[in-house]
Amino acid sequence: MSDTHGLRPPESVWEYPRPPSVEPDDRHVVIRHRGVTLADSRACRRVLETSHPPVFYVPRDDVRTDLLSRSRTETFCEWKGSATYWTLVMGGDTVTDAAWSYEDPATGYWRIAQHLAFYPGRVDLCTVDGRRVRAQPGDFYGGWITDEIQGPFKGGAGTGLW
Repeated sequence: MSDTHGLRPPESVWEYPRPPSVEPDDRHVVIRHRGVTLADSRACRRVLETSHPPVFYVPRDDVRTDLLSRSRTETFCEWKGSATYWTLVMGGDTVTDAAWSYEDPATGYWRIAQHLAFYPGRVDLCTVDGRRVRAQPGDFYGGWITDEIQGPFKGGAGTGLW
């Protein structure tokens, strides 16, 4: 839903659910690095979790998977299960763990299977409907901060015990 200026209504991350929810999002998402489009989609999923900016999961069919190689990194989310990480390799440029996925997500999160999420701070540009995304603070979470998203956000210094 948009207001008269084309912006969405404000969303407070403190009103997002816990455990997280998954919702479809048909806005135009583009991810670029070094002038190359890595992903271009209008069929993403957003994961919404209390205190975190949304994470956009892009359908694998809309991602340049030929530029990604599986890394050794793995993490575990109490809600979504085991995450697999992907390193971006473009010629001489390597971005370790630029993206992640849930190859076999836990019950309730099947809608993000066959989707990849990118850290907006590890690539040159992520946009939603042409508007530049700001990265969630910190190195662990990969939230996408767009103009309508309101914090404060978990992830920055001193927020680990929230």
